[in-house]
Amino acid sequence: MAAPVVDSWSWFPALALGVSFLKCLFINAYHSTDFEVHRNWLAITYNLPLSRWYHENTSEWTLDYPPLFAWFEFGLSHVAQHFDRNMLVLENLNYASPSTVIFQRLSVIFTDAMFIFATRECCKCVQTQKGSSDVLNRPSFVLAVLLLWNFGLLIVDHIHFQYNGFLFGFLLLSVAKHMQSKHLQGALLFAILLNLKHIYLYVAPAYGIYLLRSYCFTQDNRDGSIRWRSFSPLCLLVLGNIVASVCALSFGPFIITDQLPQVLSRLFPFKRGLCHAYWAPNIWALYNVLDKILRILGVRLKLLDEANLPRASMTGGLVQEFEHSVLPSISPSITLACTLISILPAVASIWRRPRGARGFLRCLLVCALASFMFGWHVHEKAILIAILPLSILAVETKEDAGIFLVLTTSGHYSLLPLIFTPAEVPIKVVLMLMFVIYSFTALRKLHSGQGSLLHPLESAYLLGLIPLALACEIIFPLSLWQQRLPFLPLLVTSVYCSVGVCYSFLRLYVSLLRQEEKPKQQ
Repeated sequence: MAAPVVDSWSWFPALALGVSFLKCLFINAYHSTDFEVHRNWLAITYNLPLSRWYHENTSEWTLDYPPLFAWFEFGLSHVAQHFDRNMLVLENLNYASPSTVIFQRLSVIFTDAMFIFATRECCKCVQTQKGSSDVLNRPSFVLAVLLLWNFGLLIVDHIHFQYNGFLFGFLLLSVAKHMQSKHLQGALLFAILLNLKHIYLYVAPAYGIYLLRSYCFTQDNRDGSIRWRSFSPLCLLVLGNIVASVCALSFGPFIITDQLPQVLSRLFPFKRGLCHAYWAPNIWALYNVLDKILRILGVRLKLLDEANLPRASMTGGLVQEFEHSVLPSISPSITLACTLISILPAVASIWRRPRGARGFLRCLLVCALASFMFGWHVHEKAILIAILPLSILAVETKEDAGIFLVLTTSGHYSLLPLIFTPAEVPIKVVLMLMFVIYSFTALRKLHSGQGSLLHPLESAYLLGLIPLALACEIIFPLSLWQQRLPFLPLLVTSVYCSVGVCYSFLRLYVSLLRQEEKPKQQ
């Protein structure tokens, strides 16, 4: 394997400062209800004793993140009091004074330092190309731009409003530590991440199997298969102690006060329904549309009695439980079974032959996309769990670069409905175009001489996003359908982007299984 990139890194601070200044320009931009969610969590953790954090329900936006994130909000609240104490009043629902806006926006920008540090560590791990003297054409530089200037992260965190950059910093730093063979540090970082936001359970199977196989079993046979006699109980004990210690610090106070059931009920609210209000582009978006089509055909062909069919409320964009009209309705247990079945070959593959940290990373991506494809009440923003780590592989191989272009373009496009206010429409369009153009040109140059990154059908699919955008953003608002079918653009967007995400998932899966017969990569 090629040696890691070595350069002066003088360009990295400029990239990081540049994107930080750009984020500051969005301080007064539109923000979603997530802004009020986090303001309310500041008030809860500042005013109430720990025993009331997961019981408080003055606002509909109750605390539903794991305890470590609650402590994170508690720490922020003690800084917030110096900006505007009124934001910490529980009864001040939807409070958004100028000082409150400035504080919350700046808190996201400053905590992104974790993401910036993790990006640098990941850049140190990528393989270099021989003769790449131009800094702009080095894999480390391209990766830094793809991560720091990621379009999805910019609009979700710094316009829509969330703390994903801070959280992804832990994920990427954990991946980097595994690539540096510092497995205990990687395990510690991931354990902390799980206790900050439990959505990262999506990739926990990849972590668990990889650490058990590559850390607890210290040797392999010559063909890369497992050597059972090399199992180290001490390594397993150390690894388990790290995970248990983090969980004890996080959940311990709530276990002692007999509040664990209440905390878990907040973390896993299964009554929210199969799909989120903004449909994630996954298999259930396709399933819902197929059910709607079968309903329409059945009624028109007089095969179904419309009066006896349940109302297909999933086409209204609501967050709630519903029944499908024709196809079997999907329960949380079904989505869990589908997810587990879909990741089983991937984790079995790295169990048989781990193939080093890059085999682990590929498995992590498959687990992330499988959970996104088949999970219950998946948020469209969860696509970033796959897009960001895939950036590492995209700068190393041509095949992964092609998958990256399809997944990021379709996945990022599916995020556009999150920003719907007229003033921000030009911002999201320009930012996405800049990121797409840079991704295509930089990766094409990085892998020059290896043929086209995309197949003709892949190019045709991505070009199809242009007429889709024109239809949804310009033609539809001027048509009569806007009043009758207001949810139609979102539905069409989800379905079209689902095709790209499903395709990327299958290609990543094939690439993982193909490598199973290759020599183990360190």
